[in-house]
Amino acid sequence: MMSDGQKIMRAAGFLMAANLMSRLLGFVRESLMAGLFGKTAATDAYNTAFILPDLVYWLLVGGILSAAFIPVLSSFIAEKREDEGWIVVSSIVNMSFILLCLLVIAAIFAVPAFVAWQAPGFTPENQALTVTLCRILLLQPVLLAFSGIAMGILNSYKIFWPSAVGAVLYNACIIVCGGLFADSSRPESISGFAFGVVFGALVNFLVQAPFLRRVGLTYHPVIDWRHPGVRRILALALPIIIMYAMNQLQVVVNTNLASSLPPGSVSAVWYSYRLFQLPVGIFALAIGVAVLPTLSEQAALRRRADFVATLSEAIRTIAFITIPISVFFIILRFPLIRLLFEHGEFGAADTEATAAPLYFFALGITAQAVLQILPRGFYAMQNTWLPVLVGTAAMAATVALMFLLVGPLAHGGLAFATSLGIILQDLLLFFILRQKTGGLDGWRILGTLVKTLAVSAVMGAAVWRWSSIAIMWWGTGKLGSCAILASSGLIGLLVFLIFAELLRMSELRSALQLVGRRG
Repeated sequence: MMSDGQKIMRAAGFLMAANLMSRLLGFVRESLMAGLFGKTAATDAYNTAFILPDLVYWLLVGGILSAAFIPVLSSFIAEKREDEGWIVVSSIVNMSFILLCLLVIAAIFAVPAFVAWQAPGFTPENQALTVTLCRILLLQPVLLAFSGIAMGILNSYKIFWPSAVGAVLYNACIIVCGGLFADSSRPESISGFAFGVVFGALVNFLVQAPFLRRVGLTYHPVIDWRHPGVRRILALALPIIIMYAMNQLQVVVNTNLASSLPPGSVSAVWYSYRLFQLPVGIFALAIGVAVLPTLSEQAALRRRADFVATLSEAIRTIAFITIPISVFFIILRFPLIRLLFEHGEFGAADTEATAAPLYFFALGITAQAVLQILPRGFYAMQNTWLPVLVGTAAMAATVALMFLLVGPLAHGGLAFATSLGIILQDLLLFFILRQKTGGLDGWRILGTLVKTLAVSAVMGAAVWRWSSIAIMWWGTGKLGSCAILASSGLIGLLVFLIFAELLRMSELRSALQLVGRRG
């Protein structure tokens, strides 16, 4: 019989493979858009248009799913009260759908004023394009809510693959629609990508829907406000909703400041942010999604030692995987951007502009990865106020740093401020969670960090030396960049594995188990 840790790694291994496919398709999408439209006002409009739909989604659904839905439903499952759980699920679905539709309708009318406030540096033509794209994308939150709730139900039963497949198809739909309708001579044709987002959200839900019956979903046309489970979910979700609403201030400040920089600055930050999120989405998010149901079950059954062990292993494994990736991104950011984005309308100057924020984002990759775990420790204990208060403090610090750093570092300062804010948030969450659990295996986690940093430094030196030689041989073209990345990746991986084995790091076994278990 497998232990909790083995079950988590097995689930995370599959999610990692699916997330890898989804992220690769995401970069095909971004690369296609970069080739068609470059780093221009049109792509700035497209990226800015997502802000209001994302805000609508997180105000009503995102907080419920990320912090409350899975822990509460998991407790009903663990306590063999599933029939009661379906009443709770139905109430949340019905309430969310009604409120979401009302909010979307209101948002459609508010779009012009919101865009004018959000991006005052845009030209009138670009603001008009942003309004059009935003109104199309406002259809997404309703569809995304259904797919997200379906994912929450299935994940509570530790069934992860339908939602992972849905995410892959989501990106595939955006690529197909964007490729069919986009025309680089007409900036407004970027709306093909926006329609792809809406269609992809629908497909994401349809893939998961058949499996809801298999877990025994029973729908009730009710909204039972008095049910303790419904009240518990709303109470847990409220602070998360407040946090995400406040976090939009950080997004507003970021876009506001970037919109006043040279055209394309918003897109440069966005492209580099996508790269920054790549290892987080593939590894850390997979582990975070897989670990939450187990943490929730351990918390519900008051298995404190198992709870701490699960958290510790997740944090150490994530740090072991992402620290060397952070070093790799810092050293090889130029060939990475050239390979993924530099073609068509995206030129060498755009690569240079995108490399600056990527450097500063890369400094925070491990912190962002760990941030996929620490708040889930609080959520599993059905405590959402503390991570919200910490997140709000970190957000305030990030906004202050953005104003401070945008002057000397331009759009790179926005990325650096984001990384520093994430690091601060991690430190605060760790020490508070340590107090709440009576210990969090801190010395072992610190030992892993020190050893991984040392091994990554050796790996980084080898990669830097090799890439310096390789670039003279193969140049800076597409094929050359591909060869440099592939050979440097292989050398870096070998060096890292050899030295990790010499130091007898137990996290190496966990990482190999994660990679090896995809079924």
